[in-house]
Amino acid sequence: MSGVYLTHHGGPEALEWRDDIPVPAPGPGQVVVRVLAAGVNNTDINTRVGWYSSDVTGATDAVDQDVEAGGWGGALQFPRIQGGDLCGVVEAVGSGAGFKPGQRVTCPINLPRPRPGHPTGFIALGSEIDGAFAQYCLVEAADLYDVTASPLSDVEIAAIPCAFGTAENLLTRASVTSGQKVLITGASGGVGLAAVQLAALRGATVWGVTSPAKAEAVKSQGAVDTFDRDAALPADMFDVVVDVVGGTAWPGLILALKPGGQYAVSGAIAGPLVQTDLRDIYLRDITIHGCTHQAFAVFGRLVEMINVGRIRPLISKTYALKDIAAAQADFQSKAFPGKLVLIP
Repeated sequence: MSGVYLTHHGGPEALEWRDDIPVPAPGPGQVVVRVLAAGVNNTDINTRVGWYSSDVTGATDAVDQDVEAGGWGGALQFPRIQGGDLCGVVEAVGSGAGFKPGQRVTCPINLPRPRPGHPTGFIALGSEIDGAFAQYCLVEAADLYDVTASPLSDVEIAAIPCAFGTAENLLTRASVTSGQKVLITGASGGVGLAAVQLAALRGATVWGVTSPAKAEAVKSQGAVDTFDRDAALPADMFDVVVDVVGGTAWPGLILALKPGGQYAVSGAIAGPLVQTDLRDIYLRDITIHGCTHQAFAVFGRLVEMINVGRIRPLISKTYALKDIAAAQADFQSKAFPGKLVLIP
């Protein structure tokens, strides 16, 4: 089959197009999925450059050092087929898998693997196991969800797992409910726009942090207003802050919360190291949630919404899978709101 190998941590030169990759064969309880579309995500680029290494302390677009253990779970096995966003059709089924050829399916990027002493254990599609940047992808049947009946297109479904899964998990961990005021950073990106849409569906009043050029895109997904990235935020205003940016703006996010507010984080594109006054946290009873592991119920709720068309991602552009380097460059330029999607 054709696909893209990640051969080492590095720049676009680390991505190698191949036409001779062996097609995986399903074992018991496994399914081979023919990939219809695969989304472009920060996590794929972060893994490529090795940003998850603790040796890296800068923003996600400024990694210029060699790393060894740069994947979500530490060191990767190369070559690796990346791609955490999957929409495809069941091609072949192992014994006991419970699916039939022709079903349209998707799965979360974070595949729960709890174990004794580690109840939040998981592996990531496209990181610890091969993902969707190829014609076929091998997936455990227990991780797959049927989306055959969904009115969404293949491209739209492929834009959901990482962005909407991350966003729904953030909102779940922070217990976002109707009537709350919610602030979302990185609001024009995939996760940010998904969080805006999902928080609005929960009945929250949503503000986004974005550039003026993308403010209307953020409002189109349910935000009542936006703040410029460089603007000072109002103090003591929000019940919840959902953050994927981090960096030097972090202290202002904490102060923007009401006393007793909740801060949920699942990204640090502006930099992972932050500084603040701890008194602003403990004297004001702020709760901080680090959010990566996703409970089964989180993605299950998304699939229910997918299958009735209750959510719909904003797609800015699609690319042939062979043009992955150009797609990732466009993604990193931040010129496009919402999602970019690859087609094998």
